[in-house]
Amino acid sequence: MVDTKKDVSTIAEFKAEYDRTSELKAFDETEAGVKGLVDSGVTEIPRMFHHPSDNDFEEIYVSSGDSQISVPLIDLGGLITKDPVKRKEIVERVREAAENWGFFQIVNHGIPESVLEEMKVGIRRFHEQETEVKKEYYTRDPTKPVFYHSNFDLYSWISTNWRDTFICRMAPNPPKPEDLPIACRDILIEYSKQVMEVGILLFELISEALGLNPNQLNEIDCAEGLTVLCHYYPACPQPKLTMGTTKHTDNGFLTVLLQDNIGGLQVLHDNKWIDVSPQPGTLVVNIGDLLQASLISNERFTSVRHKVLANRVGPRVSVASFFSTGSIPTSKLYGPIKELLSEGNPPKYRETTVRDYVLHFDSKGLGRTSALDDFKL
Repeated sequence: MVDTKKDVSTIAEFKAEYDRTSELKAFDETEAGVKGLVDSGVTEIPRMFHHPSDNDFEEIYVSSGDSQISVPLIDLGGLITKDPVKRKEIVERVREAAENWGFFQIVNHGIPESVLEEMKVGIRRFHEQETEVKKEYYTRDPTKPVFYHSNFDLYSWISTNWRDTFICRMAPNPPKPEDLPIACRDILIEYSKQVMEVGILLFELISEALGLNPNQLNEIDCAEGLTVLCHYYPACPQPKLTMGTTKHTDNGFLTVLLQDNIGGLQVLHDNKWIDVSPQPGTLVVNIGDLLQASLISNERFTSVRHKVLANRVGPRVSVASFFSTGSIPTSKLYGPIKELLSEGNPPKYRETTVRDYVLHFDSKGLGRTSALDDFKL
């Protein structure tokens, strides 16, 4: 756990070194993102992208090539035969991964590799359009169903990530097709439809892993909302000074990630940073904050920190599909599921709406202490 007082002290010292606000404003007003900086030919990254030293000294990096430890890989192909024994084996693997890692990878998930590849091509095509075309979608208004910007926490966090993002809220109220960029319109619609099916299946498996009815998580609308974040990480001339994405947990129920072959994603496991090495046809799944605590598992499952390194090689493209209804105003409260509680296992978190949790998470920005801590009973 990060020492909050130490964290705040570091932030104050880091901010005091230069006029960060002016640099942020100038960058934001270009509406060209990090890609615009690269196109301008920068050889040294602006000060706003410099990251302070990591405070978590107990965390060390272990390359997957130097260790026998790797993120669990689960083959879902056994579900096709509807063999109850194979399904039970898969559910057990999901349970172990969700409890011990908070992350796992899946193969034979049902999305054709051609769709995965075209999705990556489409997102790269969007980000590599002329800036004037992309500017049509540039905004910092998070209520928009379709938009593009660089760093949602640009003005609230102490350092900027080397990353641009295109965001689409694809469920429960998808945008009109004509409101989506032509560069990735068709594949975005197709991929979103298929990843929604994968999400519904995963919530069934997770329900069973918790000893619940297979439909229970879907019946309480865990798969109702889908927001697709399409990240673009340009090659960085000074990757050791910055990050692609600061270490953080995800604020939704579940995230399904499609990544290209560049690499850079790392997950924190037993105080060690472990590479999540790209593999063709594979999707990466991770437990979100709401699935860990305020929704169902009461800390039985874990939402763990992860990050993306900046790289001299690029661009890196990834597509993170967030299952969450955070953008939808609703009074529906989520808390630990009653069947999982007992006298010896009381609720650890207070109930909250998804929107309230997401707004609180966003106000803190990536990289700070967990937003979950503020909801503990």
